[in-house]
Amino acid sequence: MRLGKQTVTFEKMPYITATAAIVGPYEGEGPLKDGFDRIIENDDNGEKSWEKAETKLMQDTYHLLLQKGNTTEKNIHYVLAGDLLNQNIASSYAFRDRECSYLGIYGACSTFGEAVGIASMIMAGGFAEQIICITSSHYCSAERQYRYPLEFATQRPPTSQWTVTGSGGLLLQKDGTGPMVEMFTAGKIVDQGIKDANNMGAAMAPAAADTIATHFVETGRKPEDYDLIVTGDLGAVGTDICRELLKQYGVDVFERHEDCGLLMYDRSKQDAHSGASGCGCCATVFSAYFYPKLRNGELTRILFVPTGALLSPTIVQQGESIACIAHAVAIAG
Repeated sequence: MRLGKQTVTFEKMPYITATAAIVGPYEGEGPLKDGFDRIIENDDNGEKSWEKAETKLMQDTYHLLLQKGNTTEKNIHYVLAGDLLNQNIASSYAFRDRECSYLGIYGACSTFGEAVGIASMIMAGGFAEQIICITSSHYCSAERQYRYPLEFATQRPPTSQWTVTGSGGLLLQKDGTGPMVEMFTAGKIVDQGIKDANNMGAAMAPAAADTIATHFVETGRKPEDYDLIVTGDLGAVGTDICRELLKQYGVDVFERHEDCGLLMYDRSKQDAHSGASGCGCCATVFSAYFYPKLRNGELTRILFVPTGALLSPTIVQQGESIACIAHAVAIAG
């Protein structure tokens, strides 16, 4: 049922019956290390290129999801997957030998939220009974594509964020047990003129604030209806801006707001600057940290809001500003 122009609610709510997260060694040194299913020993992940290493991350996460969800590939009606690389190559090559319907999607670092929202609508429409949503990113492959190869040893400004090496995913089922997807608020593109590709938090914060405010207007809910509002990848800079913008909307989330970009690393010990980012950030943090809390009753309801900066090196070199988006998924334990 539609609640407004951007929000839908699900009468028959899909169940999140399993999650999985595999990360790189740097992420394995952070505060969430005990929640990840697996921590790879080296960034190359036993492969000959960073891109192939990322593909293997996603493949292994997919197989782990099937195992943890006690299901098989023949039962999966759709896989919704995405990454940061040109033409979604990490995802496409991860599933080229699989016997399942594949839908590649792209929303930059918001891709995981987009996947869960689209999958929930597919399932609520009666078109599938089991769907996997999965995303990945890799620090080295992202640096090569968006900035400079690691060999350049460039200096990063304090506003920059560290792309997560990792893959996370979840299994949605029509019937089962576990947290349920209640609502989905699809974001719209917001561009406030930020042109600095090393300050994505500032660029994404207005999109996050717009989607969160829209969710509350269209649903009639308030921040206190959620244990937490969880944004993705805003980092230290974007988090502060988002909170201030929401106050201008008349929405105060300060006491119940967490950001995946701030949870991944220990910024006092790890050189992550403003925090974490990447398609793998929200997916792995949700899988390793928030899902267990929803499952065991420590959290009863969260608003999960992955954010994405829809930039490319070409558009930045042409002097364009950075278009951004955020999608909100209401999840009840």
